[in-house]
Amino acid sequence: MQSNLTIGATFFVYLAGMLAIGIIAYYRTGDLSDYLLGGRKLNSFTTALSAGASDMSGWLLLGLPGYAYVKGYEAGWIALGLLIGTYLNWRFIAEKLRIFTAALGDSITLSEYFENRFKDQTRILRIATAFFILAFFLFYTSSGLVAGGKLFESVFGLPYIWAVLLGALAIIIYTFLGGFMAVCWTDCIQGLLMFLALALVPIIAVVSQGGWGNATEAMRSVNPSLLDPLKSIDGGTISALSIISLMAWGLGYFGQPHILARFMAIRSPDEVPQARMIAMWWVFIGMVGALFVGFTGIGALDTPLTGADTEKVFIILVQSLLHPIPAGICLAAILAAIMSTADSQLLVSSSALTEDIYKPFIRKDASQKELIWVGRITVVIIAIIAFLLAMNPDNKVLDLVAFAWGGFGAAFGPTIILSLFWKRMTRNGAFAGIVVGGLTVVIWKQLNGGFFELYEIVPGFVLSLIAIVVASLLSKPPDMEELKKIEF
Repeated sequence: MQSNLTIGATFFVYLAGMLAIGIIAYYRTGDLSDYLLGGRKLNSFTTALSAGASDMSGWLLLGLPGYAYVKGYEAGWIALGLLIGTYLNWRFIAEKLRIFTAALGDSITLSEYFENRFKDQTRILRIATAFFILAFFLFYTSSGLVAGGKLFESVFGLPYIWAVLLGALAIIIYTFLGGFMAVCWTDCIQGLLMFLALALVPIIAVVSQGGWGNATEAMRSVNPSLLDPLKSIDGGTISALSIISLMAWGLGYFGQPHILARFMAIRSPDEVPQARMIAMWWVFIGMVGALFVGFTGIGALDTPLTGADTEKVFIILVQSLLHPIPAGICLAAILAAIMSTADSQLLVSSSALTEDIYKPFIRKDASQKELIWVGRITVVIIAIIAFLLAMNPDNKVLDLVAFAWGGFGAAFGPTIILSLFWKRMTRNGAFAGIVVGGLTVVIWKQLNGGFFELYEIVPGFVLSLIAIVVASLLSKPPDMEELKKIEF
């Protein structure tokens, strides 16, 4: 009981700090650009940590450790794919996207960028972009609420529904108040907290078992295949299809709106290289730490975890190994991971409805103050729908994230890449890529067996690329005059 009170007090201090930041940002939000993109004022450090924290979400402390706990070294393929994807995204997309979005009508959302890049007067790109953002972010945000439910359920013994509701309320309040600046400032703090937890907990778990040799021996005693990245837990060799599916997670980076928004918001393109270096170290140590939480949990936990409970390995390790105060800090890192992504997702979804539907189609003469309040109300509405989707306690965080991640990667990834590197791309090509990529993921997800076991982002990404090229070549070439001002 005393332990729970101490952890609860730590949570309260953490949440109070996050809400204080939201209130400060509230008074610094003057127009819609401030609310949705922070006025393009982020420095390299804040950009890097905010991108990392909003990217990784609760799956880094729950989903990935849970997968590593069940699959052993096989989980390393996901981490490798994500690490490569992170680097390529920062190296080839970040700087160009910042330059292009500023040069083409000072675009503050992805849909506005697409519209300006392809001079789309039909608004069809706005509608398509908004549709898929809303559809996939409902599942992504829901995954964060499921993670929050598991956290509060495990720590405080709350009924699952009340646990999810508590996490949802915390996220809604400070996103509602402060918008993008609140999200980024809190993400920076949350990113540091996640980094600390993932660096320390695996080390403590290894020490508690008497060293890494004992930890690996515990894995071997459970299943020798856990120590072989090329073997599945049933003893067979992992298929090429499985390895491709795991590494294909890296493709998702190019199309995640909440990550791309950080690239658009950095203060200057010249700060991207420094931000990239910070981001890469954060992601590398974070993912290695998450994997080792799963590996060490195999031997450190007295009672094996099964089913959806395997995603609680970090929570149970922290509670069993640490004093209540550091345990509270580490468990607050899970809440930080959840909040840092869910707030970003709510904000991007809000921008999709506000900028892409309400402003152009409902109230063209809406004031900046009105648009900010529409954005805030939208945050609440989307959170309520995500809350309803999160009601099933058997949901796995990693499964929900995988679907949304694949959807965004396939729908927007190829469109973003080619829009930055191929002048011949047209509006029809962009529309075809978004629709084909998004629908392929939805349809492929419903199919099972054989080749259909391939992660849906792979066919979605490939077919989206093909659709863009074919539709662009069949369309009238775009006007190159304005594009000549930008270096492709």
